[in-house]
Amino acid sequence: MTLPSGGEMPIASNDDVVRVRHLVRSAAAAAGLSLVDQTKIVTAASELARNTYAHGGGGTVRVEQATGEGGRRGVRVVFTDDGPGIADVDQALSEGWTSGTGLGLGLSGARRLSDEFSLRSEPGRGTTVTVAKWLR
Repeated sequence: MTLPSGGEMPIASNDDVVRVRHLVRSAAAAAGLSLVDQTKIVTAASELARNTYAHGGGGTVRVEQATGEGGRRGVRVVFTDDGPGIADVDQALSEGWTSGTGLGLGLSGARRLSDEFSLRSEPGRGTTVTVAKWLR
């Protein structure tokens, strides 16, 4: 599975969340990540795609082969939405906190499963979450 031209894919339905998982798995395998690391980045991406759809009202994902410090290779996945944003990022990143009926593991779990994690959010202006997994 490859990205459409422009490098971004919309996340506007539950079917798109499934497509994100497949896309990230393909990119992680192409980068040479181990099966365990593929599973970690796919799980993180799945949670973030679901959040983008459910809490952000939909958005986009960009999946890219990445090169890090010292030339290491990996996968970077960027989720962006124009939704309501996150009022308290620290609270949202705490284990067990949920804004709905979930287990409260989405953002904190994605951070734990990734080698790099960044979150930018502004209430009323949306959220961008970036995760990366590096070849070991």
